[in-house]
Amino acid sequence: MQVEMIQAKVGDAEVVSSILQEAADWLIEKDQKLWEINDLSIDKLGEHVEKGMFWLAKVGDEFAGCIRYQVSDLEYWDDIPHQDSAFVHRVAVRRKFAGQGISAKMIEWAKAKAKSEGKKYLRLDCANREKLRKVYEGFGFKFHSLKEREPYLVVRYEFDLGDFR
Repeated sequence: MQVEMIQAKVGDAEVVSSILQEAADWLIEKDQKLWEINDLSIDKLGEHVEKGMFWLAKVGDEFAGCIRYQVSDLEYWDDIPHQDSAFVHRVAVRRKFAGQGISAKMIEWAKAKAKSEGKKYLRLDCANREKLRKVYEGFGFKFHSLKEREPYLVVRYEFDLGDFR
């Protein structure tokens, strides 16, 4: 399946919000709430979209998923130097495209982008859920540490880009 990564523009905040809301609703149905719904509003996401942090995975004429890519994360990674790292957050795929490898392609794209920018690591954090952790471990991420940030305890992972292509 061909996936094109497109940087979200200001007018795409609604699309990003829609993708994230759909993923959040699905997780709530499974009794696995992940994000606060208020954090997924167009207003809240608009700032990150304006800063160029969100990227959309496009399949044909449809937006299948989104990912937030950034080169600084003082919220969850305030205890490490940032010059050698890039960070991903809010990886989400529309249910219509679930199980088709979209998230893997977005992560591979992020690895390639970080490496092309001279970064040594791609880092992420996630909820401490076994199934979610196995997904990221399956993408080659290695456990880094646990981080308490009220009200969450997150699991932090890193991918050594020296191991990438």
